[in-house]
Amino acid sequence: MSQPKALGNQITLIDLYDLKMPERTGSYILHAEELTIVETSASPSVPYLLEGLKNLNIDPKDVKHIIVTHIHLDHAGGVGLLLESCPNATVYVHPKGKRHLADPSKLIAGARAVYGEQFDELFDPIVPVPEDRLIEMNEGDSLKIDEDRVLTFYDSPGHAKHHFSIHDSLSNGIFTGDTIGVYYPQAEGLNFVLPSTSPNQFDPDAMLNSLEKIESLNVDQIYFGHYGRSRDPEHVYEQIRFWLPRFVEVGEKVFEEKPDTSFEEKSVAVTEGLKNIVTTHLVEQNIPSNHIIYNYLDLDMKVCAMGIVDYLGKKEG
Repeated sequence: MSQPKALGNQITLIDLYDLKMPERTGSYILHAEELTIVETSASPSVPYLLEGLKNLNIDPKDVKHIIVTHIHLDHAGGVGLLLESCPNATVYVHPKGKRHLADPSKLIAGARAVYGEQFDELFDPIVPVPEDRLIEMNEGDSLKIDEDRVLTFYDSPGHAKHHFSIHDSLSNGIFTGDTIGVYYPQAEGLNFVLPSTSPNQFDPDAMLNSLEKIESLNVDQIYFGHYGRSRDPEHVYEQIRFWLPRFVEVGEKVFEEKPDTSFEEKSVAVTEGLKNIVTTHLVEQNIPSNHIIYNYLDLDMKVCAMGIVDYLGKKEG
């Protein structure tokens, strides 16, 4: 495994090897009087997180706060398992996600429906979080973790309704989960970001509203759930505004050309359309078509396509 990466402002990034892939999903460790972790990924990633804490000479018993930006399993699926090693920690979650961490049966059923036989390898076990260790954070709520460090929570739907983003006063940065996209460090030098339009609560208008809210905070850096930090927020906003309508347009074209096909068939067609426009762009930016980034994009475009088809299907009514 890779060594934890210091990002300055007493923040360290630990690679969690989600889906056994490096630089896909990470946890941020905030070294403060009240030690804080942002994101846990799924349960198979928890050993990487614990090993990262060990490399930082951190005893899990010293962790006070664990924050999940939203309850999708690649961000929060491991939180219950992690808590077993962090007996003094409290979990902070969006009000619309709290009950699903306490009783993950619907999360499990939904993931099993999508991933089938792969579920156990990807996500098992999903451990319930005791209700007395869960705290909801609403719009504008704050958490003081050090004398000069406050975390402020902002409701930020678009990717999911159970999503918040967290502003860190010390770094003037914000932890955005998936709200304003996925950052691909594999595209060296490009600062490359694409929207994450996964099912089943994707809403492009809400996503742009959340982007505007984040933009109004004038942050200096963005900490993504996938994966790492951008110190050029304006370029991030620009890319989401560029790609989001194009992603939706690909879906609309498929609905127009294949109106009577199944969800699965539409999803396959949208996946191909997304891969085509993204690959064309990257090749123009001198990222060859055999580059490792396409291993990440293949999976992400499939998930994005399903969210777009789901959104447009609901819109058609």
